[in-house]
Amino acid sequence: MSELLSRGAFRLGAPVHIESHAAVVGDKEGRGPLGKCFDEIISDSHFGRSTWEQAESRFQLEAVSLAVKKAGLIKEDIDSICSGDLINQCTGSSYGLRELGIPFLGIYGACSTMAEGMLISSVLVDSGVSRRAAAVTSSHFSTAERQFRAPLSYGGQRTPTSQWTCTASGAVILSRDKGRAAVVGGCIGRIADMGISDITNMGSAMAPAAATTIKRYLDATGTVPEDYDYIVTGDLGKVGSTLVREFLHKQGVDISKQHRDCGELIFDNARQDTHCGGSGCGCSASVLCGLFLPMLEEGRIENMLFAATGALMSTMSLQQGESIPAISHLVHIQRVKEQS
Repeated sequence: MSELLSRGAFRLGAPVHIESHAAVVGDKEGRGPLGKCFDEIISDSHFGRSTWEQAESRFQLEAVSLAVKKAGLIKEDIDSICSGDLINQCTGSSYGLRELGIPFLGIYGACSTMAEGMLISSVLVDSGVSRRAAAVTSSHFSTAERQFRAPLSYGGQRTPTSQWTCTASGAVILSRDKGRAAVVGGCIGRIADMGISDITNMGSAMAPAAATTIKRYLDATGTVPEDYDYIVTGDLGKVGSTLVREFLHKQGVDISKQHRDCGELIFDNARQDTHCGGSGCGCSASVLCGLFLPMLEEGRIENMLFAATGALMSTMSLQQGESIPAISHLVHIQRVKEQS
């Protein structure tokens, strides 16, 4: 049975194994530094569909289908699925996964959705409500730009602090059965709002949330950064990554050696003209599934924290002049050394 360590921070009753995972990305992501890590690279941004929204739905379906196949399972083996995206009312998730017939929980945490989905799915497995649970999320450059910013045809100038929404999806399947990596605990994020209202500077808006969540989990578990091989944040980008290290350093916590950010890793910012790096729900999901989980499974690392971050603004709130609230959920993942 799970153990509550402090408000929002918990340890699972027993490790919940990551039985399989898959990452599907677009052409730009495939041409980035991590291109060889992903399961599938889709060169067509429409993915054979008539709209970008339909394409994003297909990215999610493809990621889940690949994860199921890699585990040697069929869709009927999955008892529940947690999924979300950036499109209004989580359209990419509900339309993409409707044909699977798997009991569905639609969730929204902006770019932190993958960590949120993994936390919920892990608790469902740990409690016995699900024997196997899947967590998946996605984003698409064109769907996000159309919804949150100017139409692509407008050709507006991107600011130096802006980030590039990834066209990508990542999926994991969690169970008690098998897997060389496992979720052992986590921390549910708190909403942080520093009064930033610039949609092109999301890294600055999200950094305080990431710092708070990381510090809360370290305090709750009595651990220090040196206990982990990596402390991975989700798409803070260049600016946000600098800020989260500074925020924590002022509180006596130095994560400079362990910290990696998915938004910084997925693109070559200078060569690919992505300014501060990648963003979007699919950014941290695909980097986790394509890069870090294989590192755990292969024994290259033993212990990591995955703190995905999300900017919780909407088009309505931005038009009304509101600031950007942010959240960061944390998942503690370890390598499984021995299995029965």
